[in-house]
Formats: sequence, structure tokens, C-alpha cells
Amino acid sequence: QVQLTESGGGLVQAGGSLRLSCEASGRTSNTYLMAWFRQAPGKEREFVAGITWSGGQEVYAESVRARFTISRDKTRDMLYLQMNALKAEDTAVYYCSTRLTILYLSPDMSGRDVSYWGKGTLVTVSS
Repeated sequence: QVQLTESGGGLVQAGGSLRLSCEASGRTSNTYLMAWFRQAPGKEREFVAGITWSGGQEVYAESVRARFTISRDKTRDMLYLQMNALKAEDTAVYYCSTRLTILYLSPDMSGRDVSYWGKGTLVTVSS
């Protein structure tokens, strides 16, 4: 079992920044990659960014590329998402996720590829 706890969400004006954090605990030794997904009201959950745990390869959805940066701290089992130049359309619940087995990391990663989910943290961007 792996537990994921997100933090850092909140209300921010358009153009502002937020940094999300995700703490992983439990049986994290088999982590292959971690990723952020988001779900806006009335929409399906979508991939935002992912990173391979060992090599640090980063992949982003086109909608956030050049604005968001994913990173991880392997020594602390922490995942981060730095979000800059936020837009109203970035408003969503953001979920931390982990995958324990090998997967080719791409922006097409689906929720079905996830091993464990966090409970989410709400990001609201006011225009």
C-alpha cells in the first residue's frame, strides 16, 4: 500500500503561481513514476505532468508546458508541481498519483495506468 497526501492548493489570481506538494508513504520502494492529474468541474480527469522516479524524465500535457514544472525529491519521497502563469482554465482538483510498474511515460497516460491516488487538492484561479 502507498499513501499519497497532497497540499498547497488554494485560491490565486490569474497570472499568479502556486506550488503543490505530494508526500508519499508506505511501500514506496517500487515507485516507477509519479504524475499529477487534474479534474475540472464537469470534465474528465486529465494528465498534467509526470516524472520517472529513477531517471527524472519529465513529460507534460501541451496545455501546461512551459508554465508548470514537475519535480521530485527521492530522499524525502516528495513530488512537487510548480505552477506559474496560472489561468482560469487551470481551476481543478489536482491529484497526485503513482505507478509501481514500468510504463512508457507520455502525455497520453490514463488514470487506468495509476497504481495509487491521493485525495486531491483544489486549485482555484480567479480571472
